[in-house]
Amino acid sequence: MTAGPAAPRAHLAVRVQPGARRDALLARLATGEWKLAVGAPPADGRANEAVVELLSGLLGVKRRQVTVARGLASRAKQVEIEGLSTADAERRLAAALPQP
Repeated sequence: MTAGPAAPRAHLAVRVQPGARRDALLARLATGEWKLAVGAPPADGRANEAVVELLSGLLGVKRRQVTVARGLASRAKQVEIEGLSTADAERRLAAALPQP
């Protein structure tokens, strides 16, 4: 018995601004990172949970599909999304960016 093809897994670089007035996708930075603002403070993992909640809503996936893979104690994070390719995730975020 062989396993089927692995489900796609997106990898995104994000920069988080904790303690903001509201949760929002702010911009795509020149570095390629997605800038996010979250209202939760950077204590006890609350900002990381807010990042997961925000990205799951923006990408239209379940919270359990989104994980912070690296940068748990940093503003710069690597996030993985199960069930989406990186290209699909980036397209969805680009469509959700606020228009100037």
